[in-house]
Amino acid sequence: MWKLYAVLSAFFAAATAILAKIGIKGINGNLATAIRTVVILFIAWGIILATGEIRELKTLTKNNLIFLGLSGLATGLSWIFYFKALETGNVSKVAPIDKLSVAIAVGLAFLILKEPIDLKTGLGALLIVSGSIVMIL
Repeated sequence: MWKLYAVLSAFFAAATAILAKIGIKGINGNLATAIRTVVILFIAWGIILATGEIRELKTLTKNNLIFLGLSGLATGLSWIFYFKALETGNVSKVAPIDKLSVAIAVGLAFLILKEPIDLKTGLGALLIVSGSIVMIL
């Protein structure tokens, strides 16, 4: 099931780039990020409330809160820089370079989480890095 979720994530990430580029026209990227964040906030908490998962709040540990907070900080910074790039750059260039995050995540998963990297994953990450370098240059 994770593969379906990953493909859906990629589809919606692509849609995000196109919709954001249209929506950001004539406004500041920080304002666009703030508006998008409010929408996501309502959706995420709406799902938690609708499914009854709100009761899991009491199971959160200090470690959960620290690392989820840091993850939120990284997400916010990623969105801010993404929208700044979209303000002046073409989606066809910004979105592929943004996906360099995939290769970085593979490397960090190996270094920090000690996840193994098989040949296909390593080769795919190297191809992403190569493609990003071509797009940047």
